[in-house]
Amino acid sequence: MSGRNKRQTGKTYEQAAGYYLEQLGYEVLEYNYRCRFGEIDIIAKDGIYLVFCEVKYRSGGEKGSSLAAVDRRKQQTIFRCAAHYVAGMKRGDLPCRFDVIGIEGTSVIHIKDAFAG
Repeated sequence: MSGRNKRQTGKTYEQAAGYYLEQLGYEVLEYNYRCRFGEIDIIAKDGIYLVFCEVKYRSGGEKGSSLAAVDRRKQQTIFRCAAHYVAGMKRGDLPCRFDVIGIEGTSVIHIKDAFAG
């Protein structure tokens, strides 16, 4: 699969994850937030929480679990991006949470508070 096709596939599943979160009552604030530290797939509000969400898709099990792809290094990148986002808001009082959505085939696995910063 070419890089362009992977990006398009990623975008498609990020949009699907955003729709899934909206059905749960989240307010999606931003897709693909980029800064010098990296990227966060979805930033949303869930009640009082500002939620930074990583979305991983796997069509099959040959590359391992979608959730396992969010390793310690990826978590650190997401945390740095989240800190940058919050600093830009000038509202450090918002409680934050890190969620992971794994999409494997047609199954959605949503882990709230998947890791700490």
